[in-house]
Amino acid sequence: MHPGDVVPRGSAPPGDAPGHLLTSGSSADVYALDDERVLRRYREGRDATPEVELLRHVRTFDYPTPDVLRAEGSDIVMTRVHGPTLLQAMTAGEITLADAAQVLADLHGMLHAVPAPASWRLPQDRDWPHLDGGPSVVHLDLHPGNVVLTENGPMLVDWANARTGTPELDVAVTAVLIAEVAVDAGGDYSQAARALLAAFLHASDVSPLAALDDAAALRSVAPGLLPGERELVPHGAELVRTMVEITEHP
Repeated sequence: MHPGDVVPRGSAPPGDAPGHLLTSGSSADVYALDDERVLRRYREGRDATPEVELLRHVRTFDYPTPDVLRAEGSDIVMTRVHGPTLLQAMTAGEITLADAAQVLADLHGMLHAVPAPASWRLPQDRDWPHLDGGPSVVHLDLHPGNVVLTENGPMLVDWANARTGTPELDVAVTAVLIAEVAVDAGGDYSQAARALLAAFLHASDVSPLAALDDAAALRSVAPGLLPGERELVPHGAELVRTMVEITEHP
């Protein structure tokens, strides 16, 4: 989680761009088609069908995420959501760290109440290693840069890593993501991230401790991480472990 999760990291749109480039991630670009629709397009031609299936499934449970309007191949056309990201709102001082942490915890809680669809299967060409799955839908990238504060409340976007799994793993991945920023001694947001992490662990009803090693393993092979960022993962996981143990065994 860093400003690059919100602002494109110097990438230029291709010549056949279908609209204004809103943001770029490690594997996909998001374009504004008009004021009501966006196009999420995977750059390497990845089949978006499994992601679409999960998105449509969680929407049947009224989970706050954009609707899929159309999907074909590596393209997903979705409703466009308007508002600052949670990260932008925190940076601007528009929301307290405690309230931001509660937003993250609430989005986790609502998502983990959604049962895994029985027919869904993880495709074999995903970037991350295979996991055994679990009883719930999990996002595995739920951080402030992927939460948009709309007029109707927070909405979760960017479901590229979503799959079935356990609440413990999902919470652990979020904790490690925040902790990576906290342990970056030269970063502008390290102190705020440490405070956010403490508030998130306090707000969450799920302890990440049992899944912390798996979360760190996933983060260590996440596509798009630079070498310096990758080195922060074990230190971030250790910070999470220390904070959880202090909280659970004061």
